[in-house]
Amino acid sequence: MSKVVWVTGASSGIGSSLVEQFAKEGFKVYASARRIDLLNELKSKIVSQFNSEIVIDVCDNSDIKSINKFYSNHFADKNLNILVNNAGTSSFKPVNEDSYEEIQKVINTNLLGAVFTIKEVLPGFIFQKSGTIVNILSVTINKTFTNSSIYAASKAGLYAYSKVLREENRKNGIRVLDVFPGATISEIWDSKIIDKYGIRMMNPADVAESIVKNITDNSVLAVEELHLRPVSGDL
Repeated sequence: MSKVVWVTGASSGIGSSLVEQFAKEGFKVYASARRIDLLNELKSKIVSQFNSEIVIDVCDNSDIKSINKFYSNHFADKNLNILVNNAGTSSFKPVNEDSYEEIQKVINTNLLGAVFTIKEVLPGFIFQKSGTIVNILSVTINKTFTNSSIYAASKAGLYAYSKVLREENRKNGIRVLDVFPGATISEIWDSKIIDKYGIRMMNPADVAESIVKNITDNSVLAVEELHLRPVSGDL
């Protein structure tokens, strides 16, 4: 029986690359995102290239009702092995320029959305005494970058939550991996930044491959933090 993984924010960047990597490894993949058109394109690619089983559906991680609906529609009576919290958004502006609406959207998606998704899957993981939760965080947690205050705050909040989650659930056989990617080519960056620095940025496929390698080991060893950086350093 194939292992089952749920990847949020799967329509592009690290998310879509994770879906491809899991499919290559023989997982049954559930891929969620807001943009169904991109999910359909991803599904066609997975089916044609890997002949793997993939289920796609819309889920807005800033909306708890959308998260509840996705989980109840797809996992209420099924086992899930891995959750990857990848859905995220950003507002790369100075503190005084962030609007209340932008702040709320970033916190709702990056922090509360991830927490609510974990809350959905956790009872099942505890019942089966196994499961892996992967949180895609950011280099901004460990290093100060201007114009990233609310994005950094949302990721730092999830990191704090994740550390407590891990300690409370060691006894339940649940693994928690926090991933700290450096600059990676994705839609989160303005096209001008990619044009200028793209040669130095990490490829999302390489990031995804590294993540999957570190969570498919069935031994008692567990990688708990994974820091990934461009060879030339941060931008």
